[in-house]
Amino acid sequence: MALPDRISVRDMLRMPERTGATLSPDGTRIAHLAPWKGRLNVWVSEVDSDAEPRCVTADETRTVLRHLWTDDPRYLLYLQDTGGDENWHVYRVDLDDPGAPAVDLTPFDGATAIGVEQRPDRPGTLLLQSNARDRSRFDLCELDVATGELTVLAQSPGAGGGWVVAGDTLLRETPTADGGTRLWRGEELVTVFDGDAHPLGVHPFEPTPDGTGIWVGTHGDGDRLHLGRLDLATGEITEVARHPDLDLDTRAQVFPVLPPTLIRDRGTGALLGVRFLGARQEIRALDPCFAEVLAALQDLHDGDVSALSGDVHGRRWLVTFVDDRDPQTWFYDHATGRGRLLFRHRADLDPATLARTEAVTVTARDGLEMLAYLTLPAGVAPEGLPLILMPHGGPWARDWWGLDPGVQLWANRGYAVLQPQFRGSSGFGRAHMEAAIGEFAGAMHDDLVDAVDWAVARGIADPERVAMFGGSYGGYATLVGAAFTPDRFAAAVSYVGISNLANFMRTVPEFAKPGLTGNWYRYVGDPADPAQEADMLARSPITRAGDIRTPLMVVQGANDVRVVRAESDNLVAALRGRGVDVEYLVFDDEGHAIVNQENLVTMFETADAFLATHLGSSRP
Repeated sequence: MALPDRISVRDMLRMPERTGATLSPDGTRIAHLAPWKGRLNVWVSEVDSDAEPRCVTADETRTVLRHLWTDDPRYLLYLQDTGGDENWHVYRVDLDDPGAPAVDLTPFDGATAIGVEQRPDRPGTLLLQSNARDRSRFDLCELDVATGELTVLAQSPGAGGGWVVAGDTLLRETPTADGGTRLWRGEELVTVFDGDAHPLGVHPFEPTPDGTGIWVGTHGDGDRLHLGRLDLATGEITEVARHPDLDLDTRAQVFPVLPPTLIRDRGTGALLGVRFLGARQEIRALDPCFAEVLAALQDLHDGDVSALSGDVHGRRWLVTFVDDRDPQTWFYDHATGRGRLLFRHRADLDPATLARTEAVTVTARDGLEMLAYLTLPAGVAPEGLPLILMPHGGPWARDWWGLDPGVQLWANRGYAVLQPQFRGSSGFGRAHMEAAIGEFAGAMHDDLVDAVDWAVARGIADPERVAMFGGSYGGYATLVGAAFTPDRFAAAVSYVGISNLANFMRTVPEFAKPGLTGNWYRYVGDPADPAQEADMLARSPITRAGDIRTPLMVVQGANDVRVVRAESDNLVAALRGRGVDVEYLVFDDEGHAIVNQENLVTMFETADAFLATHLGSSRP
């Protein structure tokens, strides 16, 4: 047995040939992302033509991540920030005027547009929230796509507040002391949402097409997050869809580029289906016609249905399948019952040379069970392998099954990769999430150590060759591993990781601070309280920098507004001040996510050499 041929970092992290495909509302055009001058840009092709796609955006500085069709297929929109600063602008592309440059529809320096959505009852317009008037709060605006006219429908009701449009009704949101939300119609209180149950806010939260209700994610009186319908007249929530063992798939709340929880009719906004997520995804069809379409789509590929777009008639569909080795995008015509493969996302990689990712169950020392994803290198016996432990960000987030180029890179090097869904992870019930309260650098870290012990006990991992690799909260968890249990890890790589919990909370953007109540303040503490700040500092890696002897690599985006550069600078300075050698990369054109291809390659090539030095591999 032997490992497959070595794949270079540049080849493994190569931009996909095509990805992110969406269908125009009339079903005649396909937009997708593909490389142009070293960045992913938007390309458009005709469904019924063999003509080559044409590039319709021209961003040479930063990859485009999000694009969307308007109800008029002449116009296509995309969102872009500057150097990762997360000040998102909405740009319009006129497909009928190929020579015209993209138009910035929200040209406000230092401001961001969020909650961009279309309403079937208001063709030609977008709803969005903008903090152009006051950077600390958001106004509700309507944008005319064709003219670019931006109208403020309602100014912000105050810090942490917002507006919801349901049909002809404007609903006001105001925060509660526990991080929850009061929903008002005029001066009438409709309902109150418990902040404890929704650390990142209620999701999904989408008005019904008739404007009389709102589809909401709710735990009700149980543990699992399911879909309910809030009646705006009575304030009562009735059940719409529940899975006995799975939560709603709410990944799009954290990662907006991922498919939404609710699958809705392109023309009417009617609810067609609901996504649930466990080790793999399950979709429950709520409309009989869509049930037929879904069954036909699932026959095309054995991966999980990811991005899904249909025309306004529900006849033509575009579907992307997530797969751990070979993600693909297909076109399907329900009138003929025929589907055709449009493209493989990574046609440059041979699936047979890539590693399988499987779901396993790990039991923590206190009996808590957690899902984990295990990826074992192909071609070698799973015995005594070096192990990469990869805690996810959030922590109110989760990993999922699919092809991850970083995971595949480590597997190609002969490392086993383990991704535990430790307590605090979302998507595994309320009790699993709330088991993290007060447990930063405590039981949350114990879960990670217990996952390593699980792999060691089964003979998979060599206990002397275990490394951690994580970003954001995962970067914090990695630094905790190096500072609190340095003897357990042979190396650690932290990118955009929190080193000082109190400083992190103080430096988040002003408009985000009201949103900390139900999550960071509840789970970790309020730095304005001296006793709580002292506890937070005791759980912060910067406080125990003197205990770090694990070889450490740190990566930071200079423009990160979530985990500011000082979080990395201060830790690296403290370590270098006592003569500890730290590998430190700072990217001046990145923010919280390292996006640009050359930076990703530099980061992973450096990490590849770093891990090989301190961990070795199964590769000769």
